[in-house]
Amino acid sequence: MAKDTKVYQGTGRRKTSVARVRMTSGTGKITVNGRDVHEYFPYETLVMDLTQPLDATNTRDLYDIDVDVNGGGFQGQAGATRLGITRCLLLVDAATPADSENSYRKILKSEGFITRDARKKERKKPGLKKARRAPQFSKR
Repeated sequence: MAKDTKVYQGTGRRKTSVARVRMTSGTGKITVNGRDVHEYFPYETLVMDLTQPLDATNTRDLYDIDVDVNGGGFQGQAGATRLGITRCLLLVDAATPADSENSYRKILKSEGFITRDARKKERKKPGLKKARRAPQFSKR
């Protein structure tokens, strides 16, 4: 990596997953936990999901992305990675001269990528089978 290469870092969270994303200018190579993104995630839909911010801003082949992700399952990890990539793109947008018409923030905001998905599994309550599922009622 050259000395003048700028590194953008972003953290994404989803369910119980945390993704630390480092983005540098490059050719569009994405590695997750030291492995290729297609090798790490078992479904192509998850790869499509996490590259959506790059596709929306037409920056897929401009940056190399290195992700360290842990916790949760594949779905949560893909969501956390997507938010981390979005936050990196916002840092890139802040570093470039302001052009409100084609700003990444405007594009990403309209697509809904900036908002963190706060949904988590609800805890189990005492006397119930799951969070809300009550035992079957028996009259006799």
